[in-house]
Amino acid sequence: MTKMVATALLSLALMTGYAAPAYAAPCKDAKGKFVKCPPKAPVKKAPCKDAKGRFIKCK
Repeated sequence: MTKMVATALLSLALMTGYAAPAYAAPCKDAKGKFVKCPPKAPVKKAPCKDAKGRFIKCK
């Protein structure tokens, strides 16, 4: 019974303790202040291929 309670408390602590920093904004300056994030780089288009790996005309 004690192991079950300890496991439940540990899993709850891990879920709440380590999930919270993931929601923080990633853009901070050297002093730790929040700054506006730079724009994301555009995604390159991959060449169009069919199921066999041959190049086809992109739609």
